[in-house]
Amino acid sequence: MHKLVSISIVFAGLTYAGVSIQQRQAIEQVVGVKGAYTEAEDVFRVAFPRADVPVTVEGRAMHPFLGFTSWAAFTSHGNGLMVMGDIVLLEDEVSPAMSAALDNNLEVTALHNHFFFEKPRVMYMHIGGHGQPEQLAGAVRRVLGAVRGVREKQPAPAADFGGPAIPAQNSIDSTALDAILATKGEVNNGMYKATIGRPAKMHGTAIGKQMGVNTWAAFAGANDRALVDGDFAMVKDELQGVLKSLRKSGIHIVAIHNHMTQEEPQYIFLHYWGTGRAADLAKAVKAAMDSQGR
Repeated sequence: MHKLVSISIVFAGLTYAGVSIQQRQAIEQVVGVKGAYTEAEDVFRVAFPRADVPVTVEGRAMHPFLGFTSWAAFTSHGNGLMVMGDIVLLEDEVSPAMSAALDNNLEVTALHNHFFFEKPRVMYMHIGGHGQPEQLAGAVRRVLGAVRGVREKQPAPAADFGGPAIPAQNSIDSTALDAILATKGEVNNGMYKATIGRPAKMHGTAIGKQMGVNTWAAFAGANDRALVDGDFAMVKDELQGVLKSLRKSGIHIVAIHNHMTQEEPQYIFLHYWGTGRAADLAKAVKAAMDSQGR
């Protein structure tokens, strides 16, 4: 009996590996920084302080130690690793960084602010994924590389997305957008808004479109130079598909978060912004809706 217990202990010790030294070294070599391993949690973490752009909150200079450091943490997962991280971004870095993450098989799980009254404005993009060390580390490196590319091209943060100005006088063709979005939208002073509800329950009570469980798209400007802003309601398995579809169409994601906490099923909401021809923008929104399989 004692021999069997001893053999079991030895066998368990041989089969448990954690994030190996070789895996940690591979990650460090790919991302280009030294990491720190916490054996108690089997987590190898690399950090990237944002010291390249001065940030203030209420006029006070903020050190990267105070929450302005991007990081990625790796832990054992099956025959590979799992990564989770938080990337510190200025506004004009979000879209390039998000596209880099999605194009390299990382999930984007949240996008939000952590502060008020900071200058320049800072956003935080949460990422995740699983795979082999080199692949995951390479994806993280490409996300950070996209950020560096923005700052190398333009050291000062941009004040807008760029592109032609949108006319102040609104004259959107609602009939054309109704046809593209397959719904009847609202019209207000030359603007257009389509709202599509989704079913849910809150504390056992049915809720939907009018209670805020909806996807909407609002258009302003002219047919050839328009803006669209809106909100997508998604269950968790739809988020990555919608993100990829919108980014592929050049639509900017400006927030990913929850609106409620006790709804069933749970919904995630993302807010977006885009400019271009109204019909093209509507097609981009419809393609993202179609990715939800509904």
